[in-house]
Amino acid sequence: MIDTFSSPSDIEIIKQRKKEGIDIPLKQNVQAKTTSNYLEYVKFIHNALPELNYDDINTSTTFMKHKFSAPIIIDSMTGGTPEAININGRLAELAEKYEFAMGVGSQRAGLESGELAETYSVARKNAPTAFLMANIGGAQLGKGLTVESIKEIIKMIQANALIVHLNPLQELVQPEGEPNYKGVLEKISELVKKLDVPIIVKEVGAGISKEVAINLEMAGISAINVAGAGGTSWAAVEKLRAETANDDLKIHLGEMFWDWGIPTALSLIEVKKAVKLPLIASGGLRNGLEVAKCIALGAGMCAMAYPFLIKAAESKESLFKFTDIILAELRSTMFLLGAENIPALENSRYILTGDLAERVNCG
Repeated sequence: MIDTFSSPSDIEIIKQRKKEGIDIPLKQNVQAKTTSNYLEYVKFIHNALPELNYDDINTSTTFMKHKFSAPIIIDSMTGGTPEAININGRLAELAEKYEFAMGVGSQRAGLESGELAETYSVARKNAPTAFLMANIGGAQLGKGLTVESIKEIIKMIQANALIVHLNPLQELVQPEGEPNYKGVLEKISELVKKLDVPIIVKEVGAGISKEVAINLEMAGISAINVAGAGGTSWAAVEKLRAETANDDLKIHLGEMFWDWGIPTALSLIEVKKAVKLPLIASGGLRNGLEVAKCIALGAGMCAMAYPFLIKAAESKESLFKFTDIILAELRSTMFLLGAENIPALENSRYILTGDLAERVNCG
């Protein structure tokens, strides 16, 4: 049985919400205001004698038994609105050409109509060999989304893995949100047993704590994306949507919890100490230097959404040019550390400073 919406008007509401999920981050400032991802508190030790040539640096890596040209994921962003076809299409072309992994936005909308499903399936059409990740929300699992429906969204993009995103803060502030998380962990555990693809669990900009990471590891998932605070605030996005809906309570909650969450670097360090699972770092990453820092802190891969979204919305040329810059920044950082490959980068020396050092030292 595939879950369906009750009427065509439901589809139009979802299409509008998905459109706003693109337009608001692109046109309004919904980045963190009073916090950061804490990566500025990670200081690399410069190597004045790197003993390698820049052109010999190898950024390739293997993650979840798949080889990538660099430890970079095009993070889950969009789908479910006509505007997403061009964006997901361009992102998929990027994933295919650069041998990156790519996630799509939450696919519940694609279960209802072929039109909306196409906004996701364009990813596989444009990236026939790339590592693609399907995506569904924990709140939908809590509401009773069936295993059959989840298999359908995996099939929709012929996915190599499934992302279950945890967004309790967003659901809390969203005018039409569903803040129902009772039983979600058990549902995730059931999916591990019933699906043939690996399951990655990620947050949506508020970070994963060590307690949650331990519970997820016990549930049998394959990887965690910490997706910490310090980048796009989805509480802020939903606050602006609540203003349009004249929902005073949600406006208040969105303002109060705008910067809620665990900063990315802190979440990554905490989770790395707590579990043995492969980790993905995301949450406010904006350049190749920050990618390198996260690899040194213990991430196997690093994911970006907002920077890729901006460029994909502009043009394919802007997107590819930006990606070349990111890769040059990563390679340059590795050169200045004397790290010829990703394993060497993982072992690079760094110092924790400021608020990050204080919070790590406090346990």
